[in-house]
Amino acid sequence: MGRRRPGDDSSESDSADRGVIRTLLRFFVFVALIGALAFGTAMFAPTVLEDLGIDGDEFTVPNSTDTESLPAPSSEPPPTGERNPAVTDPADPNQSAYETDVETVESETVEDFVHAEVNDRRADHGLEALEWDGTVASVARAHSYDMADREYFDHVNPDGEEPMERFTDVDDYCRGYGENIAQTWVDRPVGAPGGDDTAHYQSAEALATGLVDQWMNSTPHRQAILEEGDSPTWDRGGVGVYIDDDGAVYASHNFCVEW
Repeated sequence: MGRRRPGDDSSESDSADRGVIRTLLRFFVFVALIGALAFGTAMFAPTVLEDLGIDGDEFTVPNSTDTESLPAPSSEPPPTGERNPAVTDPADPNQSAYETDVETVESETVEDFVHAEVNDRRADHGLEALEWDGTVASVARAHSYDMADREYFDHVNPDGEEPMERFTDVDDYCRGYGENIAQTWVDRPVGAPGGDDTAHYQSAEALATGLVDQWMNSTPHRQAILEEGDSPTWDRGGVGVYIDDDGAVYASHNFCVEW
């Protein structure tokens, strides 16, 4: 296994009142919700095949001593945008990383690739590229870290906060806000999105493609990316990735429509 590298450094009536205020002040809040936890786990937390006791004949894990069997390292990610915005989420963990036999998979690089990959998928459907938003990304990254730290996988955190609330706690310039989340692992064989194949993400670029594939293979998440169904036309977006000590990867892709 690899190793993680350290990162850079009320009451019911009140809740109801806040809900009414939010309804009046916000034009809309779009969240691509997971239908049920079991469905979300199956679709967005691919099964680690090693944990199922499947023997080695069922899949191939690259041999760390055989460099010829290793996949290529990541290419240079396309530039995204402002990485140090004036406003950030206080819970933003900044960068996290995990070392594989191919490269050190850094969360920031994964975010760059996810942003570029999402814009490529949008371009394939005649949509304009989303502008990178560093503040939105910081809020997204803080949520990814919180899911890993408190061991849950949901749009609503254990404190009852929804995506829009998490954003408005930090800043307030989005009249519409959306969120896609995903969970997988780096440097472990997992079920590949959209089929019966397996995947073994050992580079930031491969991991990013796998995350976007998960979203594109789920109707509500795909609709959020491609602005279909009830999804609004987004202005900007931000990606937040957190890689845990054991290689667990939590990703949040958040969308914004400015006032």
